[in-house]
Amino acid sequence: MSFHQLGIDIGGTASRWVLCDASGHELARGATSGATGHVFNPVARERLQNALTAIATDVRKATPAVNGVAAGITGFGNVVEAEVKQMLATTFGVAQDNLIVVDDIMLAYAAAFAPGEGHLVSAGTGSIGLHVGLEAGYVRVGGRGILIDDAGSGSWIALRALDEAFRHLDRHGDFTGIQALADAIFAITGGSEWQSVRQFVYGGDRGEIGALATGVAKAAAAGDALALRILGDAGRELAALASALVARTEARPIGFIGGVLKLHPVVSEAILAHLPGYDVRFPTVDAALAAASMHLAGFAGWRATFASLSSGTRS
Repeated sequence: MSFHQLGIDIGGTASRWVLCDASGHELARGATSGATGHVFNPVARERLQNALTAIATDVRKATPAVNGVAAGITGFGNVVEAEVKQMLATTFGVAQDNLIVVDDIMLAYAAAFAPGEGHLVSAGTGSIGLHVGLEAGYVRVGGRGILIDDAGSGSWIALRALDEAFRHLDRHGDFTGIQALADAIFAITGGSEWQSVRQFVYGGDRGEIGALATGVAKAAAAGDALALRILGDAGRELAALASALVARTEARPIGFIGGVLKLHPVVSEAILAHLPGYDVRFPTVDAALAAASMHLAGFAGWRATFASLSSGTRS
């Protein structure tokens, strides 16, 4: 009988999945819309269910059934654990004993490092830093959402750009001097009129807001000084997350991942400038593949770590 393990990486902007066989050979992969584990919010719950249903539909084209599911979901935690696991079990027809569910940054860490090997900072729609080790335990910094911080993230970049643009408008009456940035971000919001921007920001979600960071990147590529400064500030903020992890634990290799790093070279340059003397890396992480490989012997340490964390053993 064939064995099929499904790995899922769900972020605010996109959800990616990989299907592997018993030996870890990749059988299929795909992607669909993003979601979060905030199932206490009916809208967020519907988005998650829609994403899971879309994945299940695509997976059934490759196999009629899966034996196990490992998933990393942004916003996942103890409060939503029971409901999210039930959604996964029902959608994919898998017993809960054959589920591994963690938050997406934990899954990304497992894809980048062995337990305790390094520190990881992720900068996508949101931003967060993590260390998971046998000695220091579980140490998390940042990752508290755009209403509080998420400094250096795509959402943070977007909101900084909007703030700076409207402050400029308030002072000068137009966008002269920052026109490249204004044109790039307002092309995404649907116009520079406050009504359009207000509806985009307050009527959307953090994934849509974070998408404005691509407009900032476009302006930076055109040489806009304000856009370049905002992206440089993002790099500084991400370096600060890494510094916090080191202060809480010890110096280890520091990995930086996420879409923000791809916006413009100035982000990585600022990270390196603010972390002199550290082992800074920019690894390519395939979290969905790592999840689909979680049943293999090489991930035994992570299976034990996940089990200990789910039982409440955290620092």
